[in-house]
Amino acid sequence: MKNMLNITMALVSLLVGVRSAAQSPGYDVFVPIAKYLQAGDADKLSAWFADNLEITIFSVTNDSSRSQARQILKTFFNSYTPRSFDLTHKASRANMKYALGALNAGGEIFVVTIFVSYKDTSYKIQQLKIEKIQ
Repeated sequence: MKNMLNITMALVSLLVGVRSAAQSPGYDVFVPIAKYLQAGDADKLSAWFADNLEITIFSVTNDSSRSQARQILKTFFNSYTPRSFDLTHKASRANMKYALGALNAGGEIFVVTIFVSYKDTSYKIQQLKIEKIQ
């Protein structure tokens, strides 16, 4: 009986550890974010948005709610269908992470800047900026 309890406790510890590692400070949050940018999936990407965030497209900056930012991004993806997205640079400091990427969309190339912060139990996008390369 004691052996079974030890095994159960070990399994619970392992499962809790796996769950928390998915959003721990060492987790690469940019893997799913890059996937959704490349797919042009504003709905799935918006799950990573903070409740309020700054979104900039073509030098027009909006302090937006999650749903407003999702709509802005949907409009962008409707006009510029993504073909590829490549992360070119990542950096982090404390509970903040930063990434730059190149988005090929609608026959244009855009620089995408993403700032995320880790708060409570997960990363959230605080700022998303999409600028056309001249």
